Amino acid sequence: MKIYLGSITFLVGMIFAKTTHSQSPTLPETPPKKIETPKKWFERISLRGYTQIRYNRLLETNSKLKCEQCDRSWGENGGFFIRRGRLIFSGDVSDRLYIYVQPDFASNVSGTFQHSFQVRDAYFDLALDSKKEFRFRVGQSKVPYGFENMQSSQNRLALDRADAINSPVANERDLGVFFYWANAAIRERFAYLVRSGLKGSGDYGVLGVGVYNGQTANRVELNNNSHFVARLTYPLMLKNGQIIEASVQGYTGKYTIEKGSANKGTQTLFDDRRAAATLVVYPQPFGFQAEYNIGQGPEFDPTTMQTRLQNLRGGYAQTMYRYKSTNHTLTPFVKYQYYHGGKKQELDARRYIVKDWEIGIEWQLRDYFELTTLYTISDRTFEDSANPNNHQKGNLLRLQAQFNF
Repeated sequence: MKIYLGSITFLVGMIFAKTTHSQSPTLPETPPKKIETPKKWFERISLRGYTQIRYNRLLETNSKLKCEQCDRSWGENGGFFIRRGRLIFSGDVSDRLYIYVQPDFASNVSGTFQHSFQVRDAYFDLALDSKKEFRFRVGQSKVPYGFENMQSSQNRLALDRADAINSPVANERDLGVFFYWANAAIRERFAYLVRSGLKGSGDYGVLGVGVYNGQTANRVELNNNSHFVARLTYPLMLKNGQIIEASVQGYTGKYTIEKGSANKGTQTLFDDRRAAATLVVYPQPFGFQAEYNIGQGPEFDPTTMQTRLQNLRGGYAQTMYRYKSTNHTLTPFVKYQYYHGGKKQELDARRYIVKDWEIGIEWQLRDYFELTTLYTISDRTFEDSANPNNHQKGNLLRLQAQFNF
């Protein structure tokens, strides 16, 4: 009897244990630890760009009025025009190395052939510290001179840069080595001024110094002298959130001009030096922007029919108002510019006297499309040995559609 009861007890225990085991939840297995594979350098590269398409012939009063440096589609024989077609390849390929390559598919090789491929930027930033506060920039890039020169055309309100500030460095770029410094907080502020749509200039440091060829981008160096540049800028944030940026900059070097056959001068190598001051009050919602520079450089003299070293001066002032809604941003603006001096990169260092008014409005649809309408009232003298008596006045309505991608 004891054996019988013991067997029953054992059997019941086995059944109970089996039932209990079958009803217990199965514990998940511990997942294997995921091993992150470092990204290859090409996986860190981003691609973006923008395209600008213009038409400048509406309400035109003088087809002889032109602007070679700012927009070659001004005046007679001008039509629809692709002003810029940019693709930008950029990224941090390592902890200390950043690359930036920007070709343009809308460059003009000659007066009759356009929309060719040309390198605008091709540079490498080598950081000296982990926060990237100290860095060297090597390659073809923007020369740190002038706020409007540093500001991308993708962000600028006016369709073209002012003659006075842009004439020192055509296309704003040259080949050289530049050193930039800004602490991490100010670098983030520079990024915010672009990211927020406040039309910032980008991060070119609080301090920027450099040495570069001096003949401007994509041109062969024609002398044995380098140019030297220095710029100091600071975006000050007030207690109410308003940001004001002030800058001083200057450069010096020697430049070799292209001389026309009718130019009676024998000199082609000239001193080339300037200094400029900048003040920017970012549009929150009202804004103001002004720059002025003085210096010396080559300039054609129509009375002697030769290019001489002469003083130059000029700048611009611009007011704007920014209205932002959920999907739209409207920014009306008024700009006046004045310049009296030569343009060294043009034939004979062409002589200019510029007095222009620009009244415009930019409409931005989210972040992918912008339409700018601009009415220009222009008074320009531009003279060289081929055309030593050339004073043109006129008005025109200009349109630009910009696509960001």
